[in-house]
Amino acid sequence: MSYSETSAKQRLTLGDSNNALTRLIVINLVVYISIALSKVFYYYIYRTEEDVTRFFTADVLPLAVLSSDLSTLASKPWTVLTAMFTHIGFWMTLANMLWLWTFGYIMQDITGNRKIVPLYIYGGLAGVLVFLITSAVLRSPGYAPVSMYYGSAASILAIAVAITTISPGYRIFPMLGGGLPVWILTAFYTAVSIATVPNYRIEVFAPLLAGALTGYLFIWFVKRGYDWSEWMSNFFDWVNNLFNPDKPRKNVPAIKDQLFYKAENAPYKKTPHVTMQRVDEILDKINQQGYNSLTTEEKDILRRAGEDDVRI
Repeated sequence: MSYSETSAKQRLTLGDSNNALTRLIVINLVVYISIALSKVFYYYIYRTEEDVTRFFTADVLPLAVLSSDLSTLASKPWTVLTAMFTHIGFWMTLANMLWLWTFGYIMQDITGNRKIVPLYIYGGLAGVLVFLITSAVLRSPGYAPVSMYYGSAASILAIAVAITTISPGYRIFPMLGGGLPVWILTAFYTAVSIATVPNYRIEVFAPLLAGALTGYLFIWFVKRGYDWSEWMSNFFDWVNNLFNPDKPRKNVPAIKDQLFYKAENAPYKKTPHVTMQRVDEILDKINQQGYNSLTTEEKDILRRAGEDDVRI
């Protein structure tokens, strides 16, 4: 766990600074807003909607979405990751972010804060891989596969299936007749995702199933002691701590060790108060148990009482 996580733990809500779900949603929104603003810029250059769409699709989108053409992909390898955070259109973005928040919140409630980002990435990568495979297999003179792949649907399905596998009886809105089981919500989202696939294209349909299978396998392996998320979480912690000035540093002693705890001299010396009653108690102890039974403090009191400059 990173130092920032251990230093300030908060309740899992959308506004927490250390909430992984919040960061996922923010990244998706930043990518969407950046693409939308770049399209607005094209309206200042070109007069017609047709020109804006044509040049925007040719110049901007290829920088973020995944191409089914392997030669294009080779020149833009980063799109393997950016595609799963890219959305085009306000309603598509809003719907996916609401579903991501719903399933992500449940997952963090069940498993904590460290598995959601790795699972999101695993689901997205599975969708990307299956899209490329199906596009290559289906490509033929009589069939042109979908040229672009983008969106977080495969990642969201991975999270949805994962939480359903862990706890199918988990209920939301418990005040409404005992609540709605999460498996019903997952089934509804799966049906909606498949139903909205354009013309039921296999190369778009298959990545959704790949994301769902990834979510199931992720939990299946976790239950058997193989956590795919651990190495990725540790890597994120390492990167995060690189820019954290408050992190503990190796080979640097703590502040308490740098000050008086390691000093040769004590920071203060305890000097017992000398009173006649205390001296009488010490003398009685000598009479009963002998001088050797006195503690160092008692010997010091007796010595100070015998000095001429100490008045009892």
